[in-house]
Amino acid sequence: MANPALTEKKFQEVRDEDPGWAAPAGSVGLVAGPAPTTAAGGDVAIPAPGTKVMTANGTFAKTFFLFLFVLAGGAFGWQQVTPSPANSQQIDFPGWILLPMLLAFGCAMVCIFKPKLSPFVGPLYAVLEGVALGAISKAFELQWSGIVLQAVLATVATFFVTLALYVFGVVKVTRKFQAVVIGATFGVLFLYLGTMILSLFGADLTFWNDPSPLGIAISVVICAVAALNLFLDYEFIRQASTAGAPKYMEWYGAFGIMVTLVWLYLEFLRLLSLLRQ
Repeated sequence: MANPALTEKKFQEVRDEDPGWAAPAGSVGLVAGPAPTTAAGGDVAIPAPGTKVMTANGTFAKTFFLFLFVLAGGAFGWQQVTPSPANSQQIDFPGWILLPMLLAFGCAMVCIFKPKLSPFVGPLYAVLEGVALGAISKAFELQWSGIVLQAVLATVATFFVTLALYVFGVVKVTRKFQAVVIGATFGVLFLYLGTMILSLFGADLTFWNDPSPLGIAISVVICAVAALNLFLDYEFIRQASTAGAPKYMEWYGAFGIMVTLVWLYLEFLRLLSLLRQ
């Protein structure tokens, strides 16, 4: 799957570390997808009494908690960005905001490579990412009033719409669907990296960031790709919960969804800014 946190490879790695996963009798994760089986494709077994396993409901509850942590960090980051006293058209953006961004990236790497630490590192990631997002959001808001609320509403609406489409089986995550989304996501990644690397050599590739029909169209496509990644996240959660994944994987699944939502929110901000221009 495209999200670096919620991949089939990571699913198998965690299963190898905690052998003996088993879904509780009658457990239900997300509705869409095939009948519950273990990650290895065998029959679902019943765990020992008292065994705590991952559930879809528990994962989304923890996603909500991470969202609150992001809001808390965002409130702090928001207050750190102000208009310049000398020129109200300029923005005083503190250079130290780069630090929480780097620390959030470090926390994300820890979560990805050590999922067992996600109950502790996940909330820390959310707070640090929130500080960075709050500062970035304030900078956008000072230029285009109301843009942050629009981006937040668009992100939340996309989350609930995609979740409803998945749960009710309107969108089914097949192998072909996964391949298309993963391919599109890598295409976006190459666009990001290629633009960054070529710009270091003086190449001007800002066409996809310009408020032109082409730039807006590219931004719409990237938003769509980010939204489609949510379906892959939901499928990972369903597979892990029906396989009886360890309880800490709820935090890991929530962290994975938050990574996708952060990307989606930033892309909505960029798209709306292009439309405003």
